[in-house]
Amino acid sequence: MTTTLVIGLIVLALLAVVAFTAAIRRSDTRTAIGQLSGETVRKDRLSRTGSASPGSSQAAKRMEAEGRGESSGELVAVKDRPPVEYTPYVPPDPETIGVTRRQFLNRSIVAMFGLALTGFGAAIIAQLWPRPTEGFGARINVGRIDNIKTEIAAGSGFFYFPEGRMWLTEYPASALVKAQSTYSFWPKVEQGLNAGVVAIFQTCPHLGCRVPECQTSQWFECPCHGSQYNQVGEKKGGPAPRGMDRFPMQVTAANELIVDTGEVIQGPPIGTNTTGQEAEGPNCLGAGGGH
Repeated sequence: MTTTLVIGLIVLALLAVVAFTAAIRRSDTRTAIGQLSGETVRKDRLSRTGSASPGSSQAAKRMEAEGRGESSGELVAVKDRPPVEYTPYVPPDPETIGVTRRQFLNRSIVAMFGLALTGFGAAIIAQLWPRPTEGFGARINVGRIDNIKTEIAAGSGFFYFPEGRMWLTEYPASALVKAQSTYSFWPKVEQGLNAGVVAIFQTCPHLGCRVPECQTSQWFECPCHGSQYNQVGEKKGGPAPRGMDRFPMQVTAANELIVDTGEVIQGPPIGTNTTGQEAEGPNCLGAGGGH
């Protein structure tokens, strides 16, 4: 999506919100109930124009006569009548009247429209927001493949790279054929796996806890709720909904591993076991659970 198209969409969305809000505000003001009588309309028009037609003049005289008490051509004495007391008009309390059904529906529609457009705008801004150039969220050069494998061996099978919030472990060459047919994300990790390494996101896909390694079992074992994963992040037990997530990998001509931490790939589904690795010793969190 080009920048010009994105800006055009944003402008159209804002114009739609303005037009829709104006229409709702106009409809909210039309809250009068009932219909004015023809006589009231004529009197109001007469008071504003200061003129009247002959017909309306006769009607006005007749109304005035009735007001003075004339009946059957005889004048009724009204001077002895007691003065009429009028109760001053007090406008109703808006809180007492409450919100009409039309107002409630209109405001609900505007609120839902606003939420939808807010989400759309946030997505557009996220697309246009520049990616980090270093650290987590950027493309990180982890180093030469042989140096990475040396670090993995020094960590007894595990190499933690804090700048990218990732674990790096070795991926056995004997499992490549099965991984290619099993992993739906194979094209994004192919170069790294062919080089013999895998970059795994440090968080548990269950509730996001940081997952440490277990030296005795040679698995990853989450201390929060007991989820367990083999050395390449495939789920072995616990409540996690899938294997550990991972990052796309590329290998340069200089045999350096580039990991894109700006894209998190969802881990393999439950039951995936491309390496056949079982626990190689006691679990750090007790016996491993079922699949």
